[in-house]
Amino acid sequence: MLLTMLNPFGAGGETIDPTKAVTMIKKGQAVLVDVRETGEFAGGHASGAVNVPMGQVARMANPSGAGCLPELKAGKPVILYCASGARSGMAGKMFRKLGHGEVYNLGSLSDWSNAGGRVQR
Repeated sequence: MLLTMLNPFGAGGETIDPTKAVTMIKKGQAVLVDVRETGEFAGGHASGAVNVPMGQVARMANPSGAGCLPELKAGKPVILYCASGARSGMAGKMFRKLGHGEVYNLGSLSDWSNAGGRVQR
């Protein structure tokens, strides 16, 4: 399963326009997920984002698992971001494998901020 998740040719999250992502989050139409490590998240993150570090995706984002975050059990679209967009792309594949149907890759925290999204420091 790990090799399937890391396959660079597998389907990951679809790219989403940052402005559309900000709008969806403001309207409560999606869940915003920061896949950076806990320390990175603590240093500043998108307002309203939940933190699911890459190494914790299988546990924290599996809707049928006991450790899944409540926000990720609702079946809403998921919008992922990280520092550059690379980890969120890989995480998109993992979220799809776990059963999340609508998964988007926002890219970076800077993309969020440049589109008018608030950042908490």
